[in-house]
Amino acid sequence: MPELPEVETVKEALKRKILNKKIMNVKIHYSKIIEYPTNDEFIKNLIGETINDIKRRGKWLMFELNNYYLLSHLRMEGKYNYKSSSDELGKHEHVEFIFDDDTSLRYQDTRKFGRMYLYKKEEAESKAPLNELGLEPWDDRLNSKYLKEIYKNKKKEIKSVLLDQSIITGIGNIYADEILFLSKVNPYKKACELKEKELNSIIENTKKVLEAAIKEGGTTIKSYTSEEGVHGRFQQSLYVHQRKDEECKICGTKITKVVIGGRGTYYCKKCQK
Repeated sequence: MPELPEVETVKEALKRKILNKKIMNVKIHYSKIIEYPTNDEFIKNLIGETINDIKRRGKWLMFELNNYYLLSHLRMEGKYNYKSSSDELGKHEHVEFIFDDDTSLRYQDTRKFGRMYLYKKEEAESKAPLNELGLEPWDDRLNSKYLKEIYKNKKKEIKSVLLDQSIITGIGNIYADEILFLSKVNPYKKACELKEKELNSIIENTKKVLEAAIKEGGTTIKSYTSEEGVHGRFQQSLYVHQRKDEECKICGTKITKVVIGGRGTYYCKKCQK
C-alpha cells in the first residue's frame, strides 16, 4: 500500500502541480531514502533539471527530467506534499525538492520505507528496479498463454503469486483479494493448477478492478492520500478485503480471513470454492 491505482492517482495529482518546474535545490533529511546514487550525486545531478512529465511503472513513480528519470516508490506510507519553500519542514518530510518559483515538493514517510533512484534516461529501463518488473495489467502480451507458461511450475498459492511483481506488476494485497473473488478462484489454489478459463478471468478482472479503483481515486485504508485532504473512495466498493465476518454481497456467506504467504487474505468460502 499504495498499490497501482493509488500510485496512478498520485501521479495525476502531481502532474497538475509540478510539471515544467525547475529544480533549484534538493535537501535530504534521511539519507536511506536515496537508494542510488550517493546523496551528493543525487543532489548535484538534480539541480537545474526540469520536471517534464511524470509516468508510472507498476507501483513506481517515474519523474521524467531533462537528462534523468527519478524513480520513487512510496512503500507503506509515503506521500508527496506540495508547499511553499518557506514553509516549516514537517516532522516526517525527508526529502525536499525546491523549485524556481519558491515552491517545493516534499517526500513524507512516517515509516521511512520509501526509496528513490536517479538514473540517466537511457539506463533506467535496463537497471533495477524497472528491469525486474513484469507486464502492466493492460499490456497486450498479458494473456492466458503468458500466465500458463510462467505458472506451470508455480506450486505456491495463487494469492501469493498474484503479488509477484515480476509477473504482473502493480497488484498488491487489497486488489489481489478482489480479483480472486470476482474470478471465483480460491486463494489457496496452486497457480500451476489454474485452468485457461480461470487465467482469462483473472486477467479480465485484474483490469476491471484496477480501472474501477483508479476511477475512484484508489482505496483509502490507514493513511493513504493522493494529495493533501484528498482520499480514495474505492474502499466503499470492496467485495471481500477487510470485510471479515460481514456477509458476502453475492451469496450472504460470512467473509473469511486467513493468512497466506504472510499476508492477510479475505475470501468467500462459497463463491470461491
